[in-house]
Amino acid sequence: MSPFLSFAEQALHYFNREREDVRREPLATPAAWRGADLVRRRDWIVTLTATDVAEVERALTAVTARGVAMGAMRREDFPLATLAARVAEWRRELSEGRGFLVVRGLPIERWSEGDAARAYWGLGLHLGRPGAQNPENELLGHVADTGEDAANPYVRRYRTAGDIAYHCDLADVVGLLCLRTAKSGGASRIVSSVTVYNELLRRRPDLVARLYEPFRLDRRDEHGGGAPWVPVVPCRYAKGTLRTFYHSDYFRSAVRHADVPPFTEEEQSLLDLYEGIANEPNLYLDMQFAPGDIQLVSNHRILHARTAYEDHAEPARKRHLLRLWLSLPG
Repeated sequence: MSPFLSFAEQALHYFNREREDVRREPLATPAAWRGADLVRRRDWIVTLTATDVAEVERALTAVTARGVAMGAMRREDFPLATLAARVAEWRRELSEGRGFLVVRGLPIERWSEGDAARAYWGLGLHLGRPGAQNPENELLGHVADTGEDAANPYVRRYRTAGDIAYHCDLADVVGLLCLRTAKSGGASRIVSSVTVYNELLRRRPDLVARLYEPFRLDRRDEHGGGAPWVPVVPCRYAKGTLRTFYHSDYFRSAVRHADVPPFTEEEQSLLDLYEGIANEPNLYLDMQFAPGDIQLVSNHRILHARTAYEDHAEPARKRHLLRLWLSLPG
């Protein structure tokens, strides 16, 4: 068995969400947080100790000496005798708690980019099962400005310095490891999809049921000759848990295809209000990364976005993040 999931396998795992019925009462869970309550707190930041870092570096040295390729690595190839227990706590926080955390303190200033990638991948193997991020089996995405035009509405925006609207990725968890920061801007913006749902339920309960029916997701010309869009149900609720997949730009741009009808008045109202709630300053949480930070976010409980940024002129200093997708057991 491959140590990582293919793009298709990961998407199938992600969308295998239990379904009971439309949830018509607010959810009071740790995932229903408000940014205004967390902005002055730091209990969502995990700082690695010197002992933790030393254990990671021993595992990195061992796997590098053996010449194991990143994509062939298995958990046992990257042993973390002590830190593994803390990683299990991170997994519980992602799946049962707030749905996000920041791990701080990887010493990337003394590592090569290749070493940083291997260490990041090794940590990911203890957290879940990594997966490919596109049909070409890209395992670690490089989030950096490649010079593509941010004004192009169909460009992959993570390859630009432009802002990125709220979305979820096709994996249980997305991780971002910061290698270098921008000159200014580029804040990561996250909001609880559970809180957004609760607010929508309070303001327009008549719109909530539409979230349990499919929206068309634009595949942005990455369909290999297949259908240019796929139907995706935003919300599934079962056993006290709400799981949400939302992709603002890709839901909206699907109407460019000839076989996709325009949004109904109800659908337009839903999208506008849902995103309007998510963009309320008291609900979202902005954070700036430092080199060596890893942000881990549940794609079932969190919507994430990014503000635009100004980059450094020197290529060696340009903003650069490594993106990891993970499927969690169960």
